[in-house]
Amino acid sequence: MDFVADESVDGHIIRALRSAGHTVKDIHETDLGAPDVRILEIAHASNTVLITEDKDFGDLVFASNSPHSGVLLIRLDGFPPPGKVARVMMVLGHHINELQRAFTVLDRNKVRIRKHP
Repeated sequence: MDFVADESVDGHIIRALRSAGHTVKDIHETDLGAPDVRILEIAHASNTVLITEDKDFGDLVFASNSPHSGVLLIRLDGFPPPGKVARVMMVLGHHINELQRAFTVLDRNKVRIRKHP
């Protein structure tokens, strides 16, 4: 699967995704400093799921009704990098086919997937 990773995403996650065969456009490498709305547009234009640790994307999707192709919001503050990687890879292993056009929140205890038209 292809992803766009916001600047907030831990580099360990990006490297793990790439090692697992996923294509990841890292905003930190390509569009450093781009505003959130632009990052969401980049992901949507390429029909790609955005991975982020920034809660502001929830406001863009739900309050501003910005178009998107899917958002995976990682809420694992305080987790060590290996723990974050393991949780993200677990979610992909179980839910990868549900991420397109959905707003998914991954936290310590659960995965919430909300389809968004």
